[in-house]
Amino acid sequence: ADPVGVAAPVTAAGDEPARHVVRAPTVGVFYRAPEPGAKPFVAEGDIVQPGQQVGIVEAMKLMIPVHADAHGTVVEVLRADGAPVEYDEPLLALSPLDG
Repeated sequence: ADPVGVAAPVTAAGDEPARHVVRAPTVGVFYRAPEPGAKPFVAEGDIVQPGQQVGIVEAMKLMIPVHADAHGTVVEVLRADGAPVEYDEPLLALSPLDG
């Protein structure tokens, strides 16, 4: 399988709205669901609230929750389930919502 490429810098260009990125809290393995075979915490098109859990990063057998830090719609999942991630790596892109 091809590794997922490095995400390009997030910029507002032309008609594309600004995007907010939810980042990895630590180095580890990113999981989109609470357990294998379970429904993902969020999917593209879902609206998330600040503090809502959107994933897990496993680091040395510790399951560290990943929380949204903004109110918005998930427009893109940037890392695959089970993918290794670096600290501060973009995981999800949100289209911010006011309120």
